Amino acid sequence: MAQIIEITDFHTPELAVYKSLTENQLRTYFEPNGGLFVAESPKVICRALDAGYEPISFLAEQTHMDREILELTARCGDVPVYTASHELFMTLTGFALTRGALCAMRRRPLPSPEELCQNARRIAILENVVNPTNVGAIFRSAAALGMDAVLLTPGCSDPLYRRATRVSMGTVFQIPWTYLTKAWPSEGLTQLHELGFCTAAMALCNDSVSIADPALSQVKKLAIILGTEGDGLSAKTIADCDYTVKIPMSGGVDSLNVAAASAVAFWQLSLH
Repeated sequence: MAQIIEITDFHTPELAVYKSLTENQLRTYFEPNGGLFVAESPKVICRALDAGYEPISFLAEQTHMDREILELTARCGDVPVYTASHELFMTLTGFALTRGALCAMRRRPLPSPEELCQNARRIAILENVVNPTNVGAIFRSAAALGMDAVLLTPGCSDPLYRRATRVSMGTVFQIPWTYLTKAWPSEGLTQLHELGFCTAAMALCNDSVSIADPALSQVKKLAIILGTEGDGLSAKTIADCDYTVKIPMSGGVDSLNVAAASAVAFWQLSLH
């Protein structure tokens, strides 16, 4: 049964994971045995629990201790559930939370790319996408539009950052993901080819094929590769991919945000 503890002082050390630790400090909280992440909002927390993530503590605004929150805390076993007033919450976080609920959870070991791709037919590759909002939005589209997995280069923002999980609506806990372990792009693209994938670089180039090209839908195993905000994919990534694919633009617009482009690409290229 959950231990409900009222907090009146935001300097209490138990709140450090919510108040003062950076995302990088959370990632190494239990080193060498992994780290933590903080899930925000009942929907995100629920999806993390559904996926089997282990809660460490729970923090809820007193005015939001309703049936939904109580059902969530009941799923957390005997972990401490800290409650605080709205005013203290604002002091602690600096902004109003979605439904006033946070949950600190243990990270889990990530699978290898080989494990993740074993039975996958459509995967998304993110190259150095650094904005957690974009990462979260891409995961939401990947989960909704037929991707089997998401793989990230080490330069990407962490999908378990609080903003990324919130923007994804918790879908980062629903779709398998991991980091690429080979040097990118040379060894990483070779690894994808060895795993049986054709690679499609999303880029507006003179020799790009349209995303509506029927040949793309016939590819048995396809890796859709999306690049960083602004600069897009590296020239080497584009040169070494099997296809360079564009979303035709009109109205004088030269490109889409990477998150918006991902939704178009996943819908068109998935096996729906």
